[in-house]
Amino acid sequence: MCKGLATLPATCLKSAKDIKHKISFLLQKPEPQAANQKQLKEKTTTAAAKRQPNAAEVEKWKESFSHVMSSDTGRTVFTSFLRSEFSEENMEFWVACEDYKKTTPSKLATRAKQIYQQYVEADAPNEVNLDAVTKEETRLNVENACPSCFEEAQKMIYTLMEKDSYKRFLKSKLIQDLCQKQTSTFKEKNEKKSREALAGGA
Repeated sequence: MCKGLATLPATCLKSAKDIKHKISFLLQKPEPQAANQKQLKEKTTTAAAKRQPNAAEVEKWKESFSHVMSSDTGRTVFTSFLRSEFSEENMEFWVACEDYKKTTPSKLATRAKQIYQQYVEADAPNEVNLDAVTKEETRLNVENACPSCFEEAQKMIYTLMEKDSYKRFLKSKLIQDLCQKQTSTFKEKNEKKSREALAGGA
């Protein structure tokens, strides 16, 4: 240690080390998590591009949140809404938990740690809104990873989306535009049928 550092109080040196550690941690690239997020977003985009929801689907989504979540297209549209509210991490976490349940036993520990670091721990890159008790319970579960170790956290985020975001989703311009589009499509089809019927009669 140089003389200049030796003259500094121990508390200053400790603070400097802490800051250095935090900066090093922030500069680390969470490659597995980033890759998973990229795959999720690509999957979501592909699903959205495949087809537009029909009128029956949109009506189902308006009936209950479970209909939104049980539909690939529903989750895609709802994720678009969450993105507009800067809370898409809730859906990403929920999907990650669903995928985690299908993880092979040999990879459970590694994947559990990735999900925990990405979404659950304090100051995680995509931290979801969990209470302290659930966070601690999840942390302990991850230490002994099993298929259900995120169960309580996933339920809490599902309820948060259902009670909070879903209500705004139903009133959003996104849903209104979809309903309007489906109504216009339905009218166009009826008008086309009418024209064809008239042409056939003539």
